[in-house]
Amino acid sequence: MRKMAVILCALAVFTLALIGCVSAADSTNAHVIQVSGSGSVTGTPDRVQVSFAVETDNPDVKIAQANNALAMNTVVDALAAAGVPRDQMKTTDYTITPVYQDNNNGILSSNIKTYQVTNTLQVTLRDTNATGQIIDAAVTAGANQVNSIQFMLSDEQAQVLRSQALSKAVTNARADADTVAAALNVTITGTQEADISPGYTPVVYSNYNTLALSSAKAAAAPTPIQSGDITVSAQVSVTYTIS
Repeated sequence: MRKMAVILCALAVFTLALIGCVSAADSTNAHVIQVSGSGSVTGTPDRVQVSFAVETDNPDVKIAQANNALAMNTVVDALAAAGVPRDQMKTTDYTITPVYQDNNNGILSSNIKTYQVTNTLQVTLRDTNATGQIIDAAVTAGANQVNSIQFMLSDEQAQVLRSQALSKAVTNARADADTVAAALNVTITGTQEADISPGYTPVVYSNYNTLALSSAKAAAAPTPIQSGDITVSAQVSVTYTIS
């Protein structure tokens, strides 16, 4: 009986302790305000990536390759002469594709008509204002495809803008919390927790077709390319303590 009494007493103490913990937790959660805030800032891109390609074709695959290599080397030299560092140029794709003869009935034959060789070069520029000039230099030198133009932010610029966006997000969250606290006739006493949503660096992406840009070779005026602005956003969730 004595042993049973000790066990029952221990269980009673344990139960009371659990009740106390739950009450304390409920009390803590009951004295907070949870709000979310967002902020955004607009900045000017300070990087641009342009994707060029040289496409050649010939019934002899070796001749198609040789012609392509000659044309791409000319493009690379022209870009370097225009001020693009060679370490800012890299090959991103190289393909050899057989082109089959058409039997004029919509069905391709097994006979290869020609071989198409495509060499794609990506160029990164630190001066976005030079984009049109670089496109013209590449097309004049022999590039017959400009696949894409991507305006973006450098890591340094992206971090500066994100910090500003986060500051606005926190300010907006606090403004909402103050409004709620005033309506409830309570006082904000501190910050219990703050969560930041993952961010990303936006990119302004544009496609340009080959036919439109091939005419730039004969154009007297430089190709006009406008970068526009990039908006960086941030979101936060903040838990404020109140009394």
